[in-house]
Amino acid sequence: MKSNILKALCLSLVFGNTLLAQEGLKDDSLAFKIDKFLSESVANGYSGSVLVAKEGEFVFSKGFGWADRSLKITNTPSTVFNVGSVTKQFTAAAILKLMEDQELKVSDNIEKYFPQVPADKRDITIHHLLTHTSGVSPRTGGFRYDKASKEAFLKDFFEAELMYAPGTKHTYANANYILLSAIIEQASQQDYETFLRENFWTPLQMNHTGYKEIHFNSEQLAHGYYFHYTDGEWRDWGITQEHLPYNNEHWYSIGKGDIYSTVEDLYKWHLALENSKVLSAETNNLMEKAHVPENETRTSFYGYGWAIFNSRNNTKIVAHNGSNGIYFADFLRFVEDDLVVIALSNIILNHQSENVAWDIASMVIDEEYSSKIIPKNKYELVFDFIRSNSPDKVSLLPQFIESKTETPINDKALLNRIGFKQVSENKDVEWGVALLKLNTDLFPEDGNLWDSLGEGYYLLNDKPNAIKSFKKAIELKPGANCYWCENSRKKLDEIKNK
Repeated sequence: MKSNILKALCLSLVFGNTLLAQEGLKDDSLAFKIDKFLSESVANGYSGSVLVAKEGEFVFSKGFGWADRSLKITNTPSTVFNVGSVTKQFTAAAILKLMEDQELKVSDNIEKYFPQVPADKRDITIHHLLTHTSGVSPRTGGFRYDKASKEAFLKDFFEAELMYAPGTKHTYANANYILLSAIIEQASQQDYETFLRENFWTPLQMNHTGYKEIHFNSEQLAHGYYFHYTDGEWRDWGITQEHLPYNNEHWYSIGKGDIYSTVEDLYKWHLALENSKVLSAETNNLMEKAHVPENETRTSFYGYGWAIFNSRNNTKIVAHNGSNGIYFADFLRFVEDDLVVIALSNIILNHQSENVAWDIASMVIDEEYSSKIIPKNKYELVFDFIRSNSPDKVSLLPQFIESKTETPINDKALLNRIGFKQVSENKDVEWGVALLKLNTDLFPEDGNLWDSLGEGYYLLNDKPNAIKSFKKAIELKPGANCYWCENSRKKLDEIKNK
């Protein structure tokens, strides 16, 4: 694709939403099918922005739902979202840019950059970090928004016990990409965000992509939303920059996630990769190479910051998704089919809402494919049922959930979390116990659920049923690590002494 086409496509993205609104959509068009699927899902809470391009032609670009509910700001193709682990491709590209500039080699051992590295980690190379084959555990490092200096993170990494020898196998671990950020800063003598901005984002006019610095109207940032199952309501999480440490103590977040961007900017990035505007064609092939299998079945592989798959037609897919638990991003590049689907969201409803990009890709590839409307979040559905029914109707809840989602209640935590909160915080103990009892009916072999039910009966002063539930919880204890048994025994002793 030539540079003049690149420019034209980028311009079409800027005005894409306006064009769709002015021209309207034909009922049999692909754009109409996509728009109908997502527009109807908005009623159930879907919120985000989607862009689709096929064979160099702009197909669809539109926002859905609210970027800011309180200010009534809607999502558009220019709305800015946290893209989660889609960040990793930028970190990988920065490493490869430094490789092209002969500042490092992917075969370098990390000891070259960190002389203090202990003996068990001296064989870890940059390649191992890029492919998640260093042996470091996914648990290495702290919570992404807790304060941590670079020195504190390095201490965590170097003191952590490896799961296996470097290069043995792939285990996805964010700490690998945090350490890559430290290498980028050392090799470039610039901070991570400055290096990416000067080498990638500014030259490509990706003006709404960054890490912590914001150079645009903050109202373009989508607020994240989550369902608070204690109170049964959606809450405003705010924007990522409110959670990242303001100083340089962001070293549990950097490099692995929390870059922000738009569907428009990410498409510019795709075009730049395709046209060797970022890295040479040879280096780009190295980034998108299937270096290591991600699973034993070898159905997916990991490159450098990208996951590599084969489509149903055996064509190559280069993709990555990401989430911080609030936002969700999916970036799909069917490189041999010249199809790109980018979906960014500021709300996670369920696995269906996380599959939006794949559903849309199926619509493009298969004209007969029809995606079903994204259902409401199951936690919200439970509260919908509670608010319109009395506890004696609890047996109808599983059928209600399945009718709305087309899937049964298969998550033990769903009713346990809601029921236990209703009981323990004395919100609606009767409903709480009803939910906990239903959960033991659905999953009768889980001792933890019987312990939760015992707590409910205990608070209702229903001693016979409390005793029965706590005894059942102990009876179902596992061979080791019974984390609920101590509570059950303690409560049985209290009931006995009373």
